[in-house]
Amino acid sequence: MALAVGGSDSGGGAGVQADLKTFHRWGVHGASAVTAVTAQNTVGVQRVHVLPADMVAAQIESVAADLPPVAVKTGMLATADIAAAVAGALRETSFGPYVLDPVMVATSGDRLLSRDAIRTIKDELLPLAALVTPNWPEAVALTEVGEASEAGREEAARALVGAGAGAALVKGGHLPGAQVTDVLWDGESLRVFRNPRAGAGKMHGTGCTLGAAAAAGLALGMPLADAVAAAVAWVHRAIAGAAPLGAGAAVLDFSRPPPRGSRPE
Repeated sequence: MALAVGGSDSGGGAGVQADLKTFHRWGVHGASAVTAVTAQNTVGVQRVHVLPADMVAAQIESVAADLPPVAVKTGMLATADIAAAVAGALRETSFGPYVLDPVMVATSGDRLLSRDAIRTIKDELLPLAALVTPNWPEAVALTEVGEASEAGREEAARALVGAGAGAALVKGGHLPGAQVTDVLWDGESLRVFRNPRAGAGKMHGTGCTLGAAAAAGLALGMPLADAVAAAVAWVHRAIAGAAPLGAGAAVLDFSRPPPRGSRPE
């Protein structure tokens, strides 16, 4: 059982929809708490309706009362009020491992997080997270590390753990090059994942899906480093099979089976 907290994507390729597809594919029942409703497709985000913070908290509390998850993943939080409400709900409910995907900007370039919410995420949510999974622009916003290199990603990951996260996976997919390098630091050991860049053109929902896959692995009882490794491998294959369903970014192939050993037989 895992809980996805985030925005709804009417196009079905990212947000809570992608999270729930991922949980299901990994053999984990998924519950959800929606933070915002977006009018969105593969081309971009046309409109956003943010829910009241107390309604977001009420959804989490409702799930906790009857379907307590063993892992939680958050994506689009939209505002500082919602981020604070989610932090409060997570502290009160004492769920299992929490994966923080600090969604700030959509693939299309549309902003999905108010600027004042970044401080709330750093101060209130980061210390609760077993794992934080920023892409490079998000890592820069959270740490102010500016060197877009593997060493810079390691520095950012160490800074995020130093700020309170249990572990940090700083993703390199937004940076140029034929190889994608993601850096994981858990406070004790460093692990680097290198994969050839797969797919063609823009991809939709990669960050949401990777965070959800890691949360699913944790829900299944996998050690954190193994859950991250399995999530990275699965998303890489899902990108390779991505389809141009619309006129914009390709949508991941959620039908790919997770790596052996990452789901119940």
